[in-house]
Amino acid sequence: MTVSEETTGPEQLLRQLFDVAVSAAQPDSCVPPFLPSEPAQGRLVVIGAGKASAAMARAAETFYGRPLDGLVVTRYGHAVPCEGVEIVEASHPVPDNAGREAARRILDLAEGLTADDTALCLISGGGSALLSLPADGVSFEEKSEINRALLKSGASIGEMNTVRRHLSAVKGGRLAAACHPARVVTLLISDVPGDDPGVIASGPTVADPTTCADALTVIDRYGIRVSGAVRTALDAGALETVKPGDPRLAQAETHLVATPQASLEAAAEVARAAGFDAHILGDALEGEARDVGTLLAGIARQVASRGQPFAAPCVLLSGGETTVTVHGTGRGGRNVEYLLSLAIALGGLDRVHAIAGDTDGVDGAEEVAGAVIGPDVLDRARALGISPAARLDDNDGHGFFEALDVQVVTGPTLTNVNDFRAILIR
Repeated sequence: MTVSEETTGPEQLLRQLFDVAVSAAQPDSCVPPFLPSEPAQGRLVVIGAGKASAAMARAAETFYGRPLDGLVVTRYGHAVPCEGVEIVEASHPVPDNAGREAARRILDLAEGLTADDTALCLISGGGSALLSLPADGVSFEEKSEINRALLKSGASIGEMNTVRRHLSAVKGGRLAAACHPARVVTLLISDVPGDDPGVIASGPTVADPTTCADALTVIDRYGIRVSGAVRTALDAGALETVKPGDPRLAQAETHLVATPQASLEAAAEVARAAGFDAHILGDALEGEARDVGTLLAGIARQVASRGQPFAAPCVLLSGGETTVTVHGTGRGGRNVEYLLSLAIALGGLDRVHAIAGDTDGVDGAEEVAGAVIGPDVLDRARALGISPAARLDDNDGHGFFEALDVQVVTGPTLTNVNDFRAILIR
């Protein structure tokens, strides 16, 4: 793909980079190379969860050329029609009854498999909230409240999923264990820093090395309220997950079919075709969104003013999943919080433009992927009587960028390879 920044403009080029990153992770192209051959005698059953799971199921049916048996659960608005696989929609990021019932039915399908069968597990980001069946002794209401508190706590995705695994009847390898003795082939679209299969959707089909004690450590670190019954169960190890070496996972295999790094590399190629050096700073940047914004603004300033560590014109690319510790009453989410912090730290620096967005099209709880900014963003806000610093303090990035009409709105992208950030320095 060849583009010209001279004809498109910096904001348009940045949007093209985001779109290319999303396109590189589309299930239609990334799923088929990893699909297994059909079993000689038994059934091929599709199960799974995540924002991309319906599109992954459709890609599988297209590949095999026939309707397939099974059920996957995806986020509301992310369903696509399949000929045989049943698609259920449920709530994300806070679970609902639809997700709980879908998880129960998926577990029932798994427990009915034989040694001749193959379970094709299609997992992508969002699967943790969508597979919301609690472990024995944990109420659905308390599990949902704990999940809600974790989302506001500033905990990393890895920490959140450590807790989620131990409170679930499906995650932490339990789904693969339920499939035993069938062959289990899991295809993953990664939305987590480091692409750890145990963190993607809380690892329903992979062994979990973390412990109940680790889950309690996270709960106590962030002051998450849990009932006495849950604390007692975790203290006693009664909610332990499936561990490495468990014989029930002997027939399980896992493949990463799309990753944040591959999407960043695709965007880098387009940037270079437009005449910009492209530098990938990392595919797994974590931390408070506003702190990452301040840090990357410092790097952009050094490039613009001193030509270090890179010479302009260039594009700085990064991925990962930041966090937001919520103190205000605004609308979030993490990408727009990062971008607002970045804009404030840049202070209207000339020749610097940026974009940030969630590749699933949903930043936080808003149906908005992110936003794009230029050097004039602070002046434009102040002309409207909007204080950038006050909006940041109120965690209201979406409200800020909506007022400036610079939001990136994609609708459901049917994939999810985490956050995408690009800073263009001319």
